[in-house]
Amino acid sequence: MIVRILGEGQFDLTDADIDHLNTLDSAVEAAVEAGDQAAFEPALAALLDAVRAHGAMHDPGTLDPSDLILPPSDATIDEVRAMLGDEGLLPG
Repeated sequence: MIVRILGEGQFDLTDADIDHLNTLDSAVEAAVEAGDQAAFEPALAALLDAVRAHGAMHDPGTLDPSDLILPPSDATIDEVRAMLGDEGLLPG
């Protein structure tokens, strides 16, 4: 699975990684729904850090479509709210 972090690039992740990321995504979603800025920033940072830690940089020389697109680390709570689907940022 290819995950893009806007402004950073693409990362290759396995399906097993996605299960862990869904837990972190739930924290982001809960913070956004509650309008809790204090919880939102560390939750988004943890999600993006996990993508960087568990993923491998996708070959920057190729133009492959991303399966998931995540906001940049400096995204606002309103920007992330606009990106949320029914299942958070990540499906599942």
